[in-house]
Amino acid sequence: MARAGVRLAEDPAVRHPYPMAGICIYGAGSVGCYIGGRLLAAGADVRFVGRERIASDIRGHGLALSHYQGGHWRLPPSAIDFSTNAEVAKRAGLVLVTVKSAATRTVALELAKVLPPGTVVISFQNGFGHADRLHTALPGRTVLQGMVPFNVVTLGPGIFHQASQGALAVEVHVELAPHLAAFASSGLPLSQYRDIVPVQWAKLLFNLNNAINALANIPLKEELSQRAYRRCLALAQAEALALLERSGIRPARLTPLPASWLARLLDAPDWLFARLASKMLMIDPVARSSMADDLAAGRPTEIDWINGEVLRLAEQHGTRAPVNERLHALVHAAESGTTRRHWSGESLLAELLQAAGA
Repeated sequence: MARAGVRLAEDPAVRHPYPMAGICIYGAGSVGCYIGGRLLAAGADVRFVGRERIASDIRGHGLALSHYQGGHWRLPPSAIDFSTNAEVAKRAGLVLVTVKSAATRTVALELAKVLPPGTVVISFQNGFGHADRLHTALPGRTVLQGMVPFNVVTLGPGIFHQASQGALAVEVHVELAPHLAAFASSGLPLSQYRDIVPVQWAKLLFNLNNAINALANIPLKEELSQRAYRRCLALAQAEALALLERSGIRPARLTPLPASWLARLLDAPDWLFARLASKMLMIDPVARSSMADDLAAGRPTEIDWINGEVLRLAEQHGTRAPVNERLHALVHAAESGTTRRHWSGESLLAELLQAAGA
């Protein structure tokens, strides 16, 4: 599990050799293009590094960004510096790592070759331990753990839509000061935390729904509006919360209700849930979890860094988390095409209750 403290550059006196250096989005997929695009639209100096497929989309269409509450931003191809070459990152004062969890080690090696001392790096990735891995590979740089709470949907080539709410979170550090204004101007201010582990766990409790949504294969709003699916999520969260209590970790409060109350709320009848949890349903009707998108595209999912984190925590305590274990197995089976992809709420709930009982 990631350490709670901030990660400092080895020599605090070291400063980046390029004053006023800009921001590099490293691993620009849906989340990276959205955050970077919002920063660029607000006037920040932003460069993107990503795969050729995304680069081709940007060259042909530019960036079109939207927000579920109605905001719209458009950037022409000529305004966007998008490269597939890691060398671009070396002139950035701040690098945001937005790759999938499985690519962290590869990215660490790539960045180690190009980033000068004093560069600030934020890991905006799911799961735990990524900032530690980056920190090990990047001595002399300041590496911080961050968290992206909202869902970003790809609606077409170069079209990215923020479909849910939440504020970007990061470990507090003095080296972030030169960049805070850029995030604030973009409408994506950075919330800073001295101990980000409880914040990460709070997000992960919500992300346990990713597997359920992927197996349901329906939009998030439609899924969360059905009690049977919500009961599946409540079972997975209850397991995680019990393990967190044994570990002495209290998840941060990212919603009006404490995390420990969410399971009761999720179990409420549909009409009552809609009334009491209106903010949870403030999701664009088209939004799906990134895990559902990965399954649909035939890509590996991040199940090992979401439900898998609960399994690792259970292992630390010499016990099991059978509900999360079953969700973990079902998603891997869906990846390989050996199980169905359209679970009804009732059938998935029965599967998880059986696992819990066993």
